[in-house]
Amino acid sequence: MKLSVVIPAYNEEKYIADCLESLIEIAGDELFEIIVVDNNSRDKTYAVAKSFKGVTVVKEKEKGTSHARQKGFSVATGDLIAFIDADTLVTKDWIEKVKEEFFANKQLVCLSSPYRFYDLSPAKQILVWSYWNVLAYPVYVLFLRYMVLGANFVVRRKALEKIGGFDEKFVFYGDDTDIARRLHAVGEVKFVRKALVNSSGRRLKKEGMVKSGTRYAASFVWDVLFHKPFDKKFRSWR
Repeated sequence: MKLSVVIPAYNEEKYIADCLESLIEIAGDELFEIIVVDNNSRDKTYAVAKSFKGVTVVKEKEKGTSHARQKGFSVATGDLIAFIDADTLVTKDWIEKVKEEFFANKQLVCLSSPYRFYDLSPAKQILVWSYWNVLAYPVYVLFLRYMVLGANFVVRRKALEKIGGFDEKFVFYGDDTDIARRLHAVGEVKFVRKALVNSSGRRLKKEGMVKSGTRYAASFVWDVLFHKPFDKKFRSWR
């Protein structure tokens, strides 16, 4: 199975290089292609990404995570397509674990997991861990059977084609829940408890743990119940 990685990026010149380096370091023959989608950035995101040999960089002028992911999906050619954020650092065995899951389960259409924040204090790390393992994971196991984090999920191309790709009404929050719910209709969506990637906690720092957690939870519930975005505003964390 060929693996493509799509990275939406808006004003990410400070983070995108580290993200790409972490991917290239583990790529070998297992990683088929890396695609950065510059989502109409105003900084040097495009130039930084373009400086990496073998990385495909495309532009999407319509701002929003679903617009950027859909653009990347339209360009990607792999059998499996991974979507990560520009501040994500993959672990050394990330590709191996992803392919093991998909090889072992032919009904699996999407794989996701929480991420470890590399720049939060130990106390905040514990709060985040509790959020995912005490609150979110039981909801996934006992009720919905689907859950996805936008900064870390891998999907079978054929399944994403079958559901028509991303719903571009979602510009920031809720797009991950929407894609998980719709993929669940065509196959198994698996959410594992162990973090498979590392990510920055800058969003939690800027907005605050309580406010950010509440917004994520509200967006999750809103899509589950009404199948539409709770928050329709595009947001930047600069």
